[in-house]
Amino acid sequence: MKFNHLLQSQEGKTLEFKRDLSSPENIMKTLVAFANTAGGILLIGVENDHTVIGIPGNPLDEEERLSNMIADSIAPRLIPNIELVPSKNLTLLAVEVFPSQLRPHYLKQKGEQQGVFVRLGSTNRQADLPLIEELKRTVTGKGFDELPMLEADAADIDFQAVTEAFRSVRSLAENDMVKLRLLTSVQGRLVPTVGGMLLFGKRRDHFFPDAWIQCGRFIGTEKVDIFDHIDINVSLPVAVDEIMTFLKKHAMRSADFSEIRRRDVWSIPLTILREAIINAIVHADYSQRGAPIRIVFLDDRIEIENPGILLPGLTIEDMKQGMSKIRNHVIARLFRELDLIEQWGTGVRRMFQEAEQQGLPEPEIVEIGMRIRTIIYLAETTRVGPVVEQSGHTRAHDEAHDEAHDLSKTEKLILQACQDGPLSVSQLLNVLGYKSRTGHFKKALSRLLELELLVRTVPDAPRSKKQKYRINA
Repeated sequence: MKFNHLLQSQEGKTLEFKRDLSSPENIMKTLVAFANTAGGILLIGVENDHTVIGIPGNPLDEEERLSNMIADSIAPRLIPNIELVPSKNLTLLAVEVFPSQLRPHYLKQKGEQQGVFVRLGSTNRQADLPLIEELKRTVTGKGFDELPMLEADAADIDFQAVTEAFRSVRSLAENDMVKLRLLTSVQGRLVPTVGGMLLFGKRRDHFFPDAWIQCGRFIGTEKVDIFDHIDINVSLPVAVDEIMTFLKKHAMRSADFSEIRRRDVWSIPLTILREAIINAIVHADYSQRGAPIRIVFLDDRIEIENPGILLPGLTIEDMKQGMSKIRNHVIARLFRELDLIEQWGTGVRRMFQEAEQQGLPEPEIVEIGMRIRTIIYLAETTRVGPVVEQSGHTRAHDEAHDEAHDLSKTEKLILQACQDGPLSVSQLLNVLGYKSRTGHFKKALSRLLELELLVRTVPDAPRSKKQKYRINA
């Protein structure tokens, strides 16, 4: 096999360079991580800056030494492809490891619980016990959400909630709970599956207190100044719409009257975001504790983050090409039945195609620790503050209007808060997180009234208890 072209590539999930065999433990960790994750190639005789220095001494002796190290250090037995590769009158050692069906492999010296490693980006990460169990399950093809919950019973599944979810699809009978694998039979007794409990469990919070979704709207481009947040604990199919409602609440909306019917134009790419949110819910690793799904709305991007690394044998490039591996079989099938998923593997590819069609920057998918983060970048024209829906004003006009007045952050926040309807002073203070009317708040409110961007609902009684403030249409 030809390896020289790899010298032009960067180290990553499936590629690493080593100077020599002087750090055998680190080399063994890399080979174990490759075998447990997506495979990979280790080139020995190359500096981190890609400078080729070759194998010192007799290359054949070094090849034999490496083979013995692998045999003595790794269990179950790992048999990679080891080759001597000529390069610039020097010789390299190339070790190619394939995703293993004997995983999890581990370092014998550290043992089965401490010696398992996985590949995250260009680093090797020690796997904890839940991840080790996940690696074992992926060999058998059985997902975590298919496991029976012996400590619960059939009554723990909310049949009414399931029926409501399927109302627009088809009618359900109680025996459909087994067909959908929300329930499973264990020794003649029907019990919920993990997926059934996650989807429609009456006591889901009791069994899975971390299976919730955290949404936050931050001001600016850093996760420092939070403006609004919500915790979503409803059933997973309903959660999709609740997340979208939160995002739309903090997005800007204008109206397109170029056709017979009015069409709302949003400042965020709803189609792309919906795909990313569904992907995060379906592929989250719910066996991880203390790791909710997180949605972060910033001025220039929206980040969707779910617990769980990529399944073995899968890379981010594979995902972009439409390759898919299902972590949660029960959840994925139910989303498919509800038409939330159109076809396996198409969601991620559709996100990238949609971004290109809308002229948006390409989305990013990255592994951050033991989580997957999808980053959806917004159009450059997106800004903080509302776009008021008026038939006589365009979005460009509204943006120019705000820029001309050079609004402060507090003034923009007040306008955004009033976007969905009139608010009293106490309601505004609550939304903005203020405990009392600060001088900064009073000044911002007064200036918005002076600029006629806000108007009072009771104009003749400024101090009325019924007084509210609304966008000036």
